[in-house]
Amino acid sequence: MAMEDTIKLIVEQVLAEINNGHKKPVEIEVQNSGNRTVNTGDTDSGKILPDITEVDLKQQLNVPNPLNSGFYRDMKRTTPARIGVWRSGTRPLTDTILRFRADHATAQDAVLNDVSDEFVEKMNLIKLESACSNKDEFLTRPDLGRKLSAESLELLRKQGTKESDVQIIVVDGLSSTAVETNVPDIYPALMQGLAALNIKNTGSPLFVKYGRVAIMDDIGEELKPKVAVILVGERPGLGTAESLSAYLAYNPRHGMLESERTVFSNIHKGGTPAAEAGAHLAGIIKTVLEKKVSGVALS
Repeated sequence: MAMEDTIKLIVEQVLAEINNGHKKPVEIEVQNSGNRTVNTGDTDSGKILPDITEVDLKQQLNVPNPLNSGFYRDMKRTTPARIGVWRSGTRPLTDTILRFRADHATAQDAVLNDVSDEFVEKMNLIKLESACSNKDEFLTRPDLGRKLSAESLELLRKQGTKESDVQIIVVDGLSSTAVETNVPDIYPALMQGLAALNIKNTGSPLFVKYGRVAIMDDIGEELKPKVAVILVGERPGLGTAESLSAYLAYNPRHGMLESERTVFSNIHKGGTPAAEAGAHLAGIIKTVLEKKVSGVALS
């Protein structure tokens, strides 16, 4: 029997035993899980079960009667990793397994879902596509995600801005969730920061569907900006599916080495907040423009 079916059967059996002999719905307090109350009966009441992913793992203490509760709490606060989750016999707690599966589903959604057309229009981005024809090809052919399709290359030539100081490119990458969550805050903060530093020659912002980081080389070869900035969704994990990265390159072009790119990662509410990251990126761009280098040569 598959793990999913086994868990489902166990949950159903436990709920059936709990409700046996009770005329009213039974409410069970889930200990050490953010004091969530789950209604396990009266399925026709219309009540919605709480979202298990809303519980902060850093605040979730599952070990009963810990020897050193202060150290346990401090340790949990330092990481979103699944530590101190306790067990039932030799198996993890049901709550732990359900949270794992929920976070895994969120990560899968971030990878497999597309950035919406409404988002692209709202942000006033020129929409381009890589040479990938669909999501499956994007995931299995990274090389095609590093170059523009023929149609998008022609559109870039018509609508793109040549020889700007800064070209901003939004790329879906491996997390559409990260893009839609962070770009509305990081983009205006970045533009405001650039204006405050008197960097005003910015090209028309672009969006690339099914894109990889190195697609900046294709765009740079065509538009010739001094600096290209890619805002790209990072590969999601079980800790968060909302993490964004920013890659910067001076004189982006074909044949660039990865060591020539500067990266600023972990942009999300649990890392560097998007608005703060935008202001910080403006400062990095100023330094790149002044020194005329990026990547390891910048340090």
